[in-house]
Amino acid sequence: MATGKLTCCWAVLLIFGCHQVAPIAGSSVVVGDHNIDKIVESNELVLLNFYTDWCPFSTRLAPIFEEAARQIAVTFTESGRVTMGKVNCDTESNVAERFDIIKYPTLKVVRHGMIGKSEYRGQRSVQAFYQFVVQELADPVKEFHTLEELHYAKEDTGLVVGYFMEKNNTEYENYRKVASILKKECQFLVGFGELTEKLHPAGKNLIIFRADARKSSHREYYSEYSGNMTSFDDLLTWTDDKCIQLVREITFSNAEAIGEEGLPFVMLFYDKNNMQPVQEFKTVVETKLSPSSLVNYLTADGELFGHPLKHLGKTKADLPIIAIDSFRHMYLFPRYEDIHKPGALQGFIDDLYTGKLHHHFHYGESVPTSVWENGSMVESNNIVAAVVPDSQFKQLLPSPHRYTLINRTKDEL
Repeated sequence: MATGKLTCCWAVLLIFGCHQVAPIAGSSVVVGDHNIDKIVESNELVLLNFYTDWCPFSTRLAPIFEEAARQIAVTFTESGRVTMGKVNCDTESNVAERFDIIKYPTLKVVRHGMIGKSEYRGQRSVQAFYQFVVQELADPVKEFHTLEELHYAKEDTGLVVGYFMEKNNTEYENYRKVASILKKECQFLVGFGELTEKLHPAGKNLIIFRADARKSSHREYYSEYSGNMTSFDDLLTWTDDKCIQLVREITFSNAEAIGEEGLPFVMLFYDKNNMQPVQEFKTVVETKLSPSSLVNYLTADGELFGHPLKHLGKTKADLPIIAIDSFRHMYLFPRYEDIHKPGALQGFIDDLYTGKLHHHFHYGESVPTSVWENGSMVESNNIVAAVVPDSQFKQLLPSPHRYTLINRTKDEL
């Protein structure tokens, strides 16, 4: 799953850092063990602020968060739409642990009871927070009024289409909730009544998924939902499986979020003037590699990420290339063309976790076998260490100039 479910919750949470101040009318709500479940159960959208009083970034954000909360309360007056809350992590450690807080301030998002994998990482201003809430509360489903609109809908990010007899029913409400959670992963369209009556079984609603195999990287490129549409959990699980791509494009805007997942990057650096290697890489990942939750498969524009290429001793003229960034070192796959050899890329990835990749890049593959015993390296005075490029993408992880970082003890390879 790309999202984690908050027990007994039906709301959305975003986490902001701030300084503890006395609550005022229309400002944020103090949240802790005593009221968090009640708050998330009774609101469509909840924005939470995880902070500490001693964190300077939290203190700076405090008045901004409060003013944003005031303006949002003025705009969205309907009960149960949105509440902005704040959690003092020093006094509410259980809540902080529940949300896996490792930095202050952390801006988390939970939609309809689902804790979002991605946090709010945008500008820390009243206007930016306000616009974020407006966008989150907007209808995530676009209604099409002609079949021509449906025909020309773009499928490159994945398209989920609902054919419904009418809008006012539990099945459509579940569809809309799922769309609000996964709207960044897929586009969601819907048609009602006579327009779609020939596109679904008589007397039944239908939801389908489709994607463009030339542009996207999904497990399937067409599928119909056959489960219970009145079950929100079932529909979310199915849609999540269809929408989440096996290979994602990394950019400067999402690198921090992807990096914080803590998984090494297996990356294809490509020339945007030649997209064929992108599809070849996606096909290999989909068909040749073992399903894995141990790495992130990514594509990267070689021009945009020219700096990591330079540290690998490569230029745009050398593209395409494949490399692993373990957040400690970068390891270059010897020959891009070898991705088509059975087991070549899989073996390269496996060697990262056995330690052999680290060993080989430091000391070379010709080291006597006596130096490599029981999956670990034995010291030898006759071995001269090579220089392995340092990780470049660790620089895009949460910055100490923006966050107070804590408990960062993830293993590095």
